[in-house]
Amino acid sequence: PGPMDNIPSYIRRKHGEEEPDYLHPLLEDILKETFGIMIYQEQVMQIAQVLSGYSLGGADLLRRAMGKKIKAEMDAQKITFIEGAVARDVKAAKAEQIFDQVAKFAGYGFNKSHAAAYALIAYQTAYLKAKFPAEFLAASMTLDLGNTDKLNVFRQELQRLQVNLLPPDINYSDSVFKVEPDGEDKQAIRYALGALKNVGASAMKGLIEERSEGGPFRDLGDFAERLDPKQVNKRSLESLSAAGAFDNLSGNRRQLFEGADVLMRHASAAAEARTSAQVSLFGGDSMAAPPPKLPDVADWPLLERLQHEFTTIGFYLSAHPLDSFKGSLKRLGVVLQADLAEVAKLAPGRRKVAGILVGKQERRARSGNKLAFVQLSDPSGVFEVVLFAEVLSHTREILDSGEPLLVTVDLRGEGDEVRMTVQDVELLEKAAANTAQGIKVFVSKVDPLTSLKLKALLEHQGKGQGRVSVVLDLAPGEELEFDLGGHFNLTSDSQRAVKNLPGVVVEDL
Repeated sequence: PGPMDNIPSYIRRKHGEEEPDYLHPLLEDILKETFGIMIYQEQVMQIAQVLSGYSLGGADLLRRAMGKKIKAEMDAQKITFIEGAVARDVKAAKAEQIFDQVAKFAGYGFNKSHAAAYALIAYQTAYLKAKFPAEFLAASMTLDLGNTDKLNVFRQELQRLQVNLLPPDINYSDSVFKVEPDGEDKQAIRYALGALKNVGASAMKGLIEERSEGGPFRDLGDFAERLDPKQVNKRSLESLSAAGAFDNLSGNRRQLFEGADVLMRHASAAAEARTSAQVSLFGGDSMAAPPPKLPDVADWPLLERLQHEFTTIGFYLSAHPLDSFKGSLKRLGVVLQADLAEVAKLAPGRRKVAGILVGKQERRARSGNKLAFVQLSDPSGVFEVVLFAEVLSHTREILDSGEPLLVTVDLRGEGDEVRMTVQDVELLEKAAANTAQGIKVFVSKVDPLTSLKLKALLEHQGKGQGRVSVVLDLAPGEELEFDLGGHFNLTSDSQRAVKNLPGVVVEDL
């Protein structure tokens, strides 16, 4: 504790690189253990006693006055302090200098027992984080299991430390965050099922126990057969589906989401059969029910899929809506959240940021005009911008579109804070289409119908300047990439239509 300006000097003095300055010979015994730098509140009280003749009670009043920083009290205490010091043959100028230094410290100081306990905990946790980062952060995330904002902060720290946060998985996740191997000599953190919204840690504990006893779930039918409908309800299944917890059993999240009631009916029937212990006519076990028949629907388009994931997890985990715009973000000169503080410090002014809206609060200023505080998410984190009445009124429709946004802001730094005032908002897809050199289309499975639709969509837009590269997913670890040949008119509408094709992911070149 104490002013952080003193920390470099404290370190140099401790290592003998700088001579301690005790301010006055009377204070050497008080400040010797801390190399002449005030660290504890007890030192403030001792200085007042030894240098200015304060009683213990009077010294405590001085400490409290300094902590509250009430000017009238401080002015009165300063006179008393200097007069007492002068009476002990301390020069008035020196006494005033010491008082000012004491006052600067006292507003930030703690008593010795408090400071020592905090220092020990800080040392222990810093050691754990340095030596065991995955375990330390998994434990920290479990502690804040229900706090999405804190979990997102931890997630950004994991990105900085290059520790992977693996998605929730019905066959690998626990109810809490856990560490598991991630390749050679690396570890990752597996997302906790209990951290998903509308799921509940206690319900997931029962699910984990069933998996431990009966082995991993082989498929959705096996999962429904072994599910306890008293612990897990339809809403929980919808959240698990939207978060991608069943992706290794079935990649179609929408099918599972809309078929949650089918799975629940199957689970209830299986549970009832187990309870009644019915047997077949031939004396064997009860006949297995046919596997649940889920709705025959295509999966959500990527953006909608990610929005459902965001709603359930609280942030984007498997991918980010801006991932497909990487090339365009560079060409448009967009500043990412991770770089905002540095840019605000070195080159403030008119800048472009991009993101997808994750929160908005509208208020009225003292003038009566509306203003909005908008939280945006980009691949590196979450940041906030402010829109005043005039800009808010003509950009409201775009803001509420649910689409990725390109935002022009006035960027400035205020101390450690970054402030951004919005000047204009436009759809990122439209701005990216104007700068696109081409697109790369990833097709998850070889489907002739998808290929025909892709070709028809592009040819319908006519010729243009954009190249199109197609990547076919043939088998695990095997891809085939080829150029469609020719150049296409890659408007924002045509790119959106391609992105909406089932099993397709689009990136710009």
